[in-house]
Amino acid sequence: MIMSLGPYASFIVTSYAAAALVVVILICWIVLDHRSQTQRLRELERSGVTRRSGRSATDRP
Repeated sequence: MIMSLGPYASFIVTSYAAAALVVVILICWIVLDHRSQTQRLRELERSGVTRRSGRSATDRP
C-alpha cells in the first residue's frame, strides 16, 4: 500500500528517518555505557572494593 504524502513527503520521510536515527543512536549509547559500567564494576570488585548493597542489614562497617 503506497500512501500519497503530498508535497511534504520529503519533509515527513526525513523527519521520521531522523527520529529513527536518534533512537538507534541512543540505544547504542546505552548498550555501550552498560558494558563500560559493568566492566568498571568488575575491575573494582577484583581490586577488593565491595558494594554496600552486597552487605546484609546486620553487618556494621
